[in-house]
Parts: sequence; C-alpha cells; structure tokens
Amino acid sequence: MILCLMGPTGSGKTALAVELAQHLPCDIISVDSAMVYRGMDIGTAKPNADILRLAPHRLINCVDPVDPYSAGRFCQEALHEITDILSHGRIPLLVGGTMLYFRALIQGLAKMPVRDDKVREEIKKRAANEGWLLLHQELKKIDPVAASRIQVNDSQRIQRALEVYYLTGKTMSEWQLETAPFSQEKFFQLALIPQDRALLHKKISDRFQQMLKQGLIEEVEKLIARGDLHADLPSIRSVGYRQVWAYLQGEMTKDEMCEKAVIATRQLAKRQMTWLRSWPNLTVLEAEAFKNYSCPVEV
Repeated sequence: MILCLMGPTGSGKTALAVELAQHLPCDIISVDSAMVYRGMDIGTAKPNADILRLAPHRLINCVDPVDPYSAGRFCQEALHEITDILSHGRIPLLVGGTMLYFRALIQGLAKMPVRDDKVREEIKKRAANEGWLLLHQELKKIDPVAASRIQVNDSQRIQRALEVYYLTGKTMSEWQLETAPFSQEKFFQLALIPQDRALLHKKISDRFQQMLKQGLIEEVEKLIARGDLHADLPSIRSVGYRQVWAYLQGEMTKDEMCEKAVIATRQLAKRQMTWLRSWPNLTVLEAEAFKNYSCPVEV
C-alpha cells in the first residue's frame, strides 16, 4: 500500500504526516515542486531540522535552484524511493500539494515531446510583442481544456502548451488522454481540505509574516548574491520567492510585496482545491478536525 496525503498550502499536511509516521511504519516522500530546491527553506515552509530528525523526508534539498525540476523527473525519483521503502517492508507516505506531480505518479505521465528552444524563443518573441493574454486566448481556441486549467499570467505553462501543439499538431490535453493509467489500487489517497476559507486565508497571511520574521528576505538576498539565478527560473518563480525577488530588485515596495505574496499563496490554495474537487478515489478529511492535532515538534 502507498499512502498519499494531499491538500492546499497551509492545511496542516506536514504536522499530520509527522504524526502518522510516529504511529505507522511510514517513510515520508515530499511531493512539492519547491521543497526540492536547496537553500530555499523558509519560503517553502520546509520541515525544520527537528522535524527531519524525527521524520526524515525524501525528495527535499535534492536540486540546485539553477536547475529546472519536472514532473517527469519527480516520477522517476519518487518511484525509486517508493521501491526502496517497500523493499524494507515499510509504507511510502507521499505528502504535498503539487497536484501535477501526484497525478503524474498515480495516473502516469504522457510521453510528450521534449522542449524545443527554437520554438520557445519564437513564442517568447510573440509574447513580448502581443502579450501573454493574447497567447492564452490562442491556447483557448486550440486547447480549451488546458487553457481552463492555466492562469492567464502563467507564462511558463502557456508556453509549454503552445510548444507541444506547434511541435506535434496535437494538444497537450490529447497527449494526456493517451497516458496509460498507473495501477491506482496501490494508492490510498487522503486530502486534508479546510472548510473555513476565511480561516485558511488568515493562516496564509500569518504564515507569510512569520516567514519574514524567520528571514525570508535574507534567504532571497543570498540567492540573488549567487549571481547565477534569475527571475524566470522555476525555482525563483515559486510563490513568495518571486515577490520578494521583485521587491529586492526595486520593482515594488515592501507592503506591495507582502500583499502580492499573500494573494498569490491564496490563489495557489484555490487552484489546489480545484484539483482536489474532481480528484478520483479520494478520502476527504476536514482540516479543522485536526486543528488541535499537534506535531511532536514545532512545525
């Protein structure tokens, strides 16, 4: 059996996962597209050293921020970790909020074409001249299913969806329909979903303020000081990091940065819950039922 614990950001997944690992023979695998990056600890709400000693997490701190990380790479590495855990007679516990990674692992990953730098450059030039909104509208005509899942300001995913179509004449949605399903009966899927939206929003706001107190701005200053990172990298586009990066580049005030980071995190939570509303074979747990469910060490 493979356990999956999903949920939006701020729902309390880490605390529950650590508690589960104290009572079940579980080893935790992180399913988070930002926690994979080294040196990005505060803004990703990465488990601290005390938690990791108590309940080690696999697939965190395994990639340098300069290197892109993909769902395909996650699947390869997660399958390796799952196989290792099962071989020791233990239960893999996959925990996180990157729903694309969960879907790719559970349902399989479509073998779409690899990136093409020439096509990408042409799309970027068009975006510079016409704007991403117009390209999103074009995607809506080509692939309305994909367009409905991609925000108009998500240039990276708009670019990829158009790239796949230009290269193959087949939409990303068509490619995904051809994906061979992974054997879902192996997976027991749980979702920790907040029912009180206002409470979740407050928690998100409070948590970002706590991140600032813990040194998020200083963490991003260190990333900038490296000199080899830039704002268009997937790592730096992570929620919170891109807003602090823009603030440090003088593109907005500190108050604007705080407001935009909190709004972006709320939007992320909303997208995650949209995924979960239509997720098959899911057992839903109300996050509020676990509000007094404490982690053995502070999260």
